[in-house]
Amino acid sequence: MSPGLRIKVLLLIGNHLLCQSLFRIIQQRPDIDVIGQSDDVSNLARVIARSESSVILLDSVSANALRRQCVTRVRDLNPNAPVLMIGMEADEGTFLRAVRAGVSGYLLHEASAADVITAIRAVARQEAVCPPQFCKSLFDALAGVNEFTSSVRKMGLRLTRRQQQLLPMVARGLTNKEIASELNLSEQTVKNHIHRMLRKMGANGRSEVIEIARAEDSPS
Repeated sequence: MSPGLRIKVLLLIGNHLLCQSLFRIIQQRPDIDVIGQSDDVSNLARVIARSESSVILLDSVSANALRRQCVTRVRDLNPNAPVLMIGMEADEGTFLRAVRAGVSGYLLHEASAADVITAIRAVARQEAVCPPQFCKSLFDALAGVNEFTSSVRKMGLRLTRRQQQLLPMVARGLTNKEIASELNLSEQTVKNHIHRMLRKMGANGRSEVIEIARAEDSPS
């Protein structure tokens, strides 16, 4: 964001009291304007897509509403407006799903008003905001992906894009239920994908999948 420009914030907060409180706090800042606010979560996808804001604020109520509207990549709705999630629970799975959905910031419910303002300014500068206790989760998730990057490429003709996405998650030891939660899929769908992946790779179980992937990644 260019220096001197005011940050235009759109509040899409399903919790009415939180929405009103945030409006009062943000409007007191000389460099930030609230250009819209709503606690109506019935049509969030369209509102986000049409927004001309610098930053969009969502809470857990709004995030759940987006999932019900089949939105899995909030960044795709409006690539120019970073999303900051606030009032969130300290749940690692929820945090990682938010990151995969494309949010730029994630604040827990105990965050102060000053934390919210600082986070708004940070994401407006194209920076990311993350609770300190979840930093390791990001490192671990990235390590799990990178561990199989080359082997996934080698098996690219054999595995579908979804199966390639599932491979590092299986390597991390996630259950079908946990994978389903992170990818916003049904548990049965995940089970079907993994079953087909096992059959395609000629593996008898999850542990064999990892062994095969590592073997393909090893130098000849």
